[in-house]
Amino acid sequence: MKFSIKKQGKTGFARLGEISTPHGIIQTPVFMPVGTVGTVKALRQDDLKTLGAEIILGNTYHLYLRPGHELIKRRGGLHKFISWDYPILTDSGGFQVFSLGRNPQSRQVPRDEANPATRNTKLARITEEGVEFQSHVDGSKHFMRPEDSIAIQEALGADIIMAFDDCTPYPATKEEARTSMERTLRWEERSLKAKTREDQALFAIVQGGLYPELRKECLERLMEIGSRGGGCHDFSGYALGGLSVGEPIPQMYELAEYSASLLPKDKPRYLMGVGTPEDLVTCIDFGLDMFDCVMPTRNARNGTLFTETGSVAIKQAQFAEDDGPLDAQCSCLTCRNYSRAYLRHLHMSKEILSSILSSIHNLHYYLNLIKKIRLAIQDDHFDQFKKEFFNKRNQL
Repeated sequence: MKFSIKKQGKTGFARLGEISTPHGIIQTPVFMPVGTVGTVKALRQDDLKTLGAEIILGNTYHLYLRPGHELIKRRGGLHKFISWDYPILTDSGGFQVFSLGRNPQSRQVPRDEANPATRNTKLARITEEGVEFQSHVDGSKHFMRPEDSIAIQEALGADIIMAFDDCTPYPATKEEARTSMERTLRWEERSLKAKTREDQALFAIVQGGLYPELRKECLERLMEIGSRGGGCHDFSGYALGGLSVGEPIPQMYELAEYSASLLPKDKPRYLMGVGTPEDLVTCIDFGLDMFDCVMPTRNARNGTLFTETGSVAIKQAQFAEDDGPLDAQCSCLTCRNYSRAYLRHLHMSKEILSSILSSIHNLHYYLNLIKKIRLAIQDDHFDQFKKEFFNKRNQL
């Protein structure tokens, strides 16, 4: 993988870049649609290409459980298996394990009182060696180490793979955040040592909770770990993990801006699991390059659609006889051909076509937003674009 900066904005820190991978070039800033189990829900791969997706995500945890990484490897790897000849990034599975270990009522992860460094629930037990977890598919027991995560991702054959980390829960005391960060550092060093394929780029993940000094320390130590590796055994990019996990948005922005200012300038900067259109515009201005989120497709299935002037809840009765397009400014297939009244009917009827048309629109909105941002950076008017964007989005 090669990364080059094509243009640095005159104001702020927004920048244009290019990532070269074995399966094609990725222009940054980039939004990556989430295809957790080898599919971006409700869309065909041809739809994604038409919409302008340059890279999609797969997830190690889910693909390991079903259909299995060895099966996918025998089928020629994930690209061939899902018929997608563009770049793919695979998450390490660490966040999914974090989610299994979270109490949905309190958003906290229970601790083992006898060993504070161990976290336990009925579904996951996080230890120094790795994570023991129970499959959400069939209840079977599994154990995943950093070495296992890398081996699975190598079998899947993604262009960009992620180091195995311990996603710090929110809220967490500074002591808890440090314990999680220290484990992350050890796991990521093990991930780096386990990597064998030179055609895959391995990204490190910076943890440290909401504590700036821990974020800084984590990054510095990860960079030192990477510098010791050299060649194939080095980190090709850096990601910010453990954000957008329940903390207030202003705190997320504060940590993202601070962390972005520390990340290496000559490598891609990836903010994991973020986010809303407002998040993208804000965080690109911090100098971050890569983003992913299930929001456009999940919200589409739930009937929330993004427009230039705000979000529309299509189930609302006011749209029952509205013959106008969802967004008159949008050129997607959905807005060119179907009315709000019809989209509401499909959603209320729970028709499969509702998910398809709504997902096409929402991903078009996201990917088109990124294209506009790139153009604004290229033309040195990103500040003006940002002001106009927020003015429009606040109209509804």
